[in-house]
Amino acid sequence: MNIALIGLGMVAGTHVTAIKSSEHGLILRGVFGRDPAKTARFAAEHATHAYGSVMEIAYDAVIDFVILATPPDARREIVETLIAAGKPILMEKPIERGLNAATKIVEICEAACVPLGVVFQHRAREASAELKSAIDAGRLGDICTLDLRVPWWREQSYYDAPGRGTYGRDGGGVMISQAIHTLDLAIWLLGRISSVQAMMRRTSLHALEAEDWAGALFELRSGAFGSLLATTAAYPGSAEAITIQGSKGSAHLEAGVLTLRDLDGLVETFGAQGATGGGADPMAFTHEWHQSVIEDFAYALRANRSPLATARSALHAHAVIDAMHSASKSGHRTEVLL
Repeated sequence: MNIALIGLGMVAGTHVTAIKSSEHGLILRGVFGRDPAKTARFAAEHATHAYGSVMEIAYDAVIDFVILATPPDARREIVETLIAAGKPILMEKPIERGLNAATKIVEICEAACVPLGVVFQHRAREASAELKSAIDAGRLGDICTLDLRVPWWREQSYYDAPGRGTYGRDGGGVMISQAIHTLDLAIWLLGRISSVQAMMRRTSLHALEAEDWAGALFELRSGAFGSLLATTAAYPGSAEAITIQGSKGSAHLEAGVLTLRDLDGLVETFGAQGATGGGADPMAFTHEWHQSVIEDFAYALRANRSPLATARSALHAHAVIDAMHSASKSGHRTEVLL
């Protein structure tokens, strides 16, 4: 299948490597970025075509789907152009800066019957799939508690990039830009969150508009409850982790490795340890997770089925983050409105 990439920022190289590493018929036909000179250089470096506009991509009959990797504030107009031409879209997270804007994008794609997927690559990891299977099979029993940790580190230079860590471009800080992956994975594993209490703050370690530290207590609709801590101010940074306690056993997922412990003493591990981008280098992770997501989206289009991470399913993470912002400002427990 022929793919066009829109957005040539930090993650663009990962997408290119993922496409070129695939052995399932994926072809990068061209790229487009806001800066024509950068687009030309990027295209030459990766031996592909430099498009001159989104419109050119939208009406290129050879393109089967588009990967959209722009900042979230640049999404709406691009999406409208692509769906007018019926081009399916695989979009980097987040969908937009907040729940309302994200929902509008999802709704216009649904109204036009244009497939829209989201790059939540943690769902595609081997250990994540194994954990979901264990939970769905009842191996952990009734889920009691959940603990999410994202103890990452970013240098100040990361936030010195124009717009990064702002509400206007990114929609916030550590929650919308980094911890949304772990939050989405927890929701995918265990279902929706019903309410949150939260604090979202900016530490003295960074100069940015939004938060680089977030803490929350939350309840799930299932009746389980848990905690979350996410930051980019935990030097030198370490892998994100999810710990789940059930009535029959526990699960701990960290750095691509799942450990299952049954209450009768059985211990099993799955997956392989790998870097997750939690330290000073935000791109210190394998392209293979993105490759799995892109391949799944291609298969979904061929088979006329839903992709691994539909845009509709991704909206609940947006709703939780919006509720965290509200709870942090009010100091009160806040219902999640989705």
